[in-house]
Amino acid sequence: MTGPGRIVLAQPRGFCAGVRRAIGIVERALDLHGAPVYVRKEIVHNHYIVSELEKRGAVFVDSEEDVPPGAVCVFSAHGVAPAVRAGAARRRLEVIDATCPLVAKVHQEAQRFARDGRTILLVGHAGHEEVDGVLGEAPERTIVVESAADVARLDLPAGTPVAFLTQTTLSFDETAKVVEALRARFPDIVSPGGDDICYASQNRQNAVKDLARRHDLVLVVGSANSSNSLRMVEVAREHGCRAHLVPDRGHLRPEWLDGVSGIGVSAGASAPEILVDGVLDRLAELGWSRVEVQRAAPEDVVFSMPARLADPVTGRIPRTPLADEPRAR
Repeated sequence: MTGPGRIVLAQPRGFCAGVRRAIGIVERALDLHGAPVYVRKEIVHNHYIVSELEKRGAVFVDSEEDVPPGAVCVFSAHGVAPAVRAGAARRRLEVIDATCPLVAKVHQEAQRFARDGRTILLVGHAGHEEVDGVLGEAPERTIVVESAADVARLDLPAGTPVAFLTQTTLSFDETAKVVEALRARFPDIVSPGGDDICYASQNRQNAVKDLARRHDLVLVVGSANSSNSLRMVEVAREHGCRAHLVPDRGHLRPEWLDGVSGIGVSAGASAPEILVDGVLDRLAELGWSRVEVQRAAPEDVVFSMPARLADPVTGRIPRTPLADEPRAR
């Protein structure tokens, strides 16, 4: 069978608790302080979210040095190095920290391993904002490792006390290969207290694996600079399925659907549901209107907002539009 068949929509998909919290922090800061509110880097890696927050008065900058002295500055969900915090303090910025709590956990582990005198082998993508932040905790004793081949090339004296950490948005399967290589080379290596790869990344990757086994094509809604979205595409391809990243409906190419009998659709952890809806609408225009939801691991994680953002009268933190849950299907 070829031609329009069914679309299976993964659940969970889209926003994770850390992304929802980060977006809500910017929106709430705008409510309390008014525009402009400065945000160091993109609050999350999604073009639509950044554009919508800019319309509301958020100003995105590359460095804390670009923020006027004394202004409100939000640190993104990806976390920052201690040097960034010091720079913000020198400029007397009113900092609101939107670092994902799971990323903050990796920072704490890096601090602990550094205090213990260990060389930290940080599994991740060099240059990614999250990796840069963790690397900044102990730059003189941290080495970024991207692959098993990098492990073989490490120039460390025998007996060097080592520990490893991982970026939270990596492919679980690929990271396992790197960690296996690390353990083989350094039998006494110390690991973090639990998996650093976040629950949401794992859940979305597992759902994509299942979609890839059952369908000819997998579409992942997410921006090109979203690490977790890119990993989802890679996971689908590694499981033998054609897969494409779709930033929004305008990027969906009709020729991808040629000869396809079933399509799996998911979304990265920083992609809002409005973009998923747009892609589904475009597929319907192309004849693909049957949509079923595949429910996998339930997600009920909620990260609390900073207390300083609470309503001064009620003490509550209102829900914010961009950070709300997607509508039920």
